[in-house]
Parts: sequence; structure tokens; C-alpha cells
Amino acid sequence: MSFPDPTRYLDDLTPGDRLLTGGVTLTEAEIIDFALRYDPQSFHLDSQKAAQSLYGGLIASGFQSLALCFRLFIQSGWLAGSSMGSPGIDELRWLAPVRPGDTLYSEIEVLEARPSATKPDRGIARLRYRAINQHGEAVLSFVVIHLLRRRPAE
Repeated sequence: MSFPDPTRYLDDLTPGDRLLTGGVTLTEAEIIDFALRYDPQSFHLDSQKAAQSLYGGLIASGFQSLALCFRLFIQSGWLAGSSMGSPGIDELRWLAPVRPGDTLYSEIEVLEARPSATKPDRGIARLRYRAINQHGEAVLSFVVIHLLRRRPAE
């Protein structure tokens, strides 16, 4: 099926469908700025203290990696016309540290797409997100339950 508009509706999703996004590179300043605002732990804030930690250097907050992974997918436009929000995230795992200079990409896989039994205009899709670094290593994985519109009748 051809999609002139990148939006995918629930009816367009098939388990196994995948999307790989463009990437974003994290700087030391971005990591520290995020940590100051939202996750002020020493291994996210201070290079010298981080060097003495079990990580051996400064690392990004897992919440920053999660937000970036989600942002990259949303910017793809896949759900631009169909998203109705989300009731939650499952199976969140931080798999490896993200360091200054790392470039993250989002890989999304459709796990499930099922119409609502009571509301015919919508349904639930479960999508597995993986943040992949420039070495091809998964650094983060989670499953988002998306509430999506069904394709409008033409």
C-alpha cells in the first residue's frame, strides 16, 4: 500500500511493520542541562564524579534517552493524524549507557493493532521502541500502548 501522507491509522498497521528514524547526537552540555532540570544525579552532572562512578564517565539520564527516542518517532509523522494519546508504557528497560557524542536512532516495531470492541472509530496499537546508538547497539527498549484513530471512510 502506498502512503502519500506519512500518517498511519490503526488499520494500516500490521504486526512486524518497522520504522527506523533519523538520528540525534547528544552533547555534554545537553546531558548536563537535562540532568540539572530533571535528574540531578552526579553521573549525569559532573564529569569528574562520573569518572569515579561505575559508568566511568558522564552518561545521559535514561529519561532523556526515552524522551529523545519518543521525539524521533513522533517527528516521523507516522501517527500525526491518528494519535489520540496513550494509556501507558510497558517493559521499560535501560540497556546501556548513553554518552556525550552518541547518536541515537529510534527503531519502532508494530507488535499488535486491534480495533476497539466498543468504539468503532479507534483501537489500540502496541509498538516496541528501541533506541539504537551509532554502533548499532540497543541502549533502551520500551512498549507504548497507543490509542489510534481508524482510517476514515473515503
